[in-house]
Amino acid sequence: MTESRSDLYPGQEVICIDDQVPLADGTSVKDANITEGTIYRLRWVGMATHYVFGDYLGVKLEGVNSGFGEAWGQPDAPYNAKRFRPLVKDTIAVFRSIAADPTRTIDAPEGPRRGKKLPVRAPSREKTKVEIE
Repeated sequence: MTESRSDLYPGQEVICIDDQVPLADGTSVKDANITEGTIYRLRWVGMATHYVFGDYLGVKLEGVNSGFGEAWGQPDAPYNAKRFRPLVKDTIAVFRSIAADPTRTIDAPEGPRRGKKLPVRAPSREKTKVEIE
């Protein structure tokens, strides 16, 4: 199954949301060329094919040579677009787009959390009247 994201285009600023590279044993390691939370500019966007990952929407970043495809004869292979999201400068743009087209579906920019735990706040308890006095 292929994914299409019409919200990505060359020259656009994006933020990395996943800098982990999955390994065959199910674990993952940090990608040496990109860092989660860092802003990059796209230099190429398009469909890519990899014999292990299959077809996917790929992106290439300005100033970054991925290097991971060289072992398979594909130098500077594109990163999966799921690892990036558009940098949002207009924080209410998504609400304007919903107002313009109420039938539009909005997906979470991060996609699935892949095992990352979200911070959990400890439940607070209200003080009783006796404790306050």
